Amino acid sequence: MVSEFASILHELVLDNPVPAKDLAKSIGKPYSTLLREVNPYDTGAKLGAETLLQIMTQTGDLKPLEFMANSLGYELSPRKEEKNAKASKNA
Repeated sequence: MVSEFASILHELVLDNPVPAKDLAKSIGKPYSTLLREVNPYDTGAKLGAETLLQIMTQTGDLKPLEFMANSLGYELSPRKEEKNAKASKNA
């Protein structure tokens, strides 16, 4: 059985606006290695925390972080100054 977290990681890499090959290049990983690390059926490869942070930074997708926070009983929200900066950009 595939965990929900593993599925979120897999979808993040394969189904986001940044093509997986470009994402791999931008985080300094071979494409095949990145795909193996996020493959929920490959138990021999693991995705490191640093790589996960790079993936979220490059894609702007925080679903893995939101899932982890929720699993631990926390809510994730941007800092006040981050909210203000985003509001200014959208105005």
